[in-house]
Amino acid sequence: MPKIFCGATIIVGALLYTTLATAAPFIAQVVDQQGQPVADAVLTLQGPPGKSPISTKADMDQRNKEFVPHVLAVHSNTNVTFPNSDNIRHQVYSFSSTKRFELKLYEGIPAAQVFDKAGVVVLGCNIHDWMLGYIYVTDDPWFAVSDAKGQITFDLPAGHYNVTLWHPQHADMATQNGGELVMADKAVQKSYSMTLEPLSADAPSAPAPSAFGDAFGKAVRETEK
Repeated sequence: MPKIFCGATIIVGALLYTTLATAAPFIAQVVDQQGQPVADAVLTLQGPPGKSPISTKADMDQRNKEFVPHVLAVHSNTNVTFPNSDNIRHQVYSFSSTKRFELKLYEGIPAAQVFDKAGVVVLGCNIHDWMLGYIYVTDDPWFAVSDAKGQITFDLPAGHYNVTLWHPQHADMATQNGGELVMADKAVQKSYSMTLEPLSADAPSAPAPSAFGDAFGKAVRETEK
């Protein structure tokens, strides 16, 4: 049964289908305003209902003092665990209205958090201020995150779909309307362009609490809009 993997071509999305009698590939390419591939873009689809249960479990790991994946997309009512794969303790938290929580200093795998509301969740770590991650929670039945080449692949039954895109560097972290997609019994390839804001020139790649505080505060404020 196909599964979602960030950082690689993603097949089907988060709904796992055992039988798709009239399924055909949909290959999406996400690029920025310069035509360069965009990684970590979330693409969701509203369309015909699926036939298999929604995956209700996902992981947001912590490796080498970074959230992995940087962007995680899940369906609403998913249980997300935050395993700590480092040999030091982390303290993960979110101030986002979509999901507020805090995991006190820990090693290993704490109890899962249920993400039951659609929206964007911005993650931080109280110990390592430069750590920043995102969880995109959607009610849409199909969704996936673009790989390093900006690509996403689904197998979709015939029908009409409404496309939505999101990226943490999109203006105000708002969703973008991708228009309508029509699937029949043939493969479809489409390119989507997103205008992304550049990362701050002084964005921290090492401990810098004040710089992170500004970035995290801005991210949280945008999710509150």
